[in-house]
Amino acid sequence: MKDVLREEFDIIKQRIKDKPEGSYTAYLTTDDDKKTALNKICEKIGEEATETILAAKDGVKEELLYESADLIYHTLVLLAYCGVEYDEIMNEFERRRKK
Repeated sequence: MKDVLREEFDIIKQRIKDKPEGSYTAYLTTDDDKKTALNKICEKIGEEATETILAAKDGVKEELLYESADLIYHTLVLLAYCGVEYDEIMNEFERRRKK
């Protein structure tokens, strides 16, 4: 089975590194001040979290899926930007399962 989430994370990391023109990921993570870029990413996570909650409350599955994907994407951008590796994320899920 393809690990689409890992592939997405790898693409995000590459775009953070290469900063290709027209890339939304590059836009989110490029700023003269690292704190400003971090704030931009965090604000998007807050926005997407709110939209995910509203979609869930409205009971529209398609909207919930769309907004949840946006939330996951922006969270992956934050994690990659902060130097967290994909395997670290998966290891944390595995650690929690053992409790």
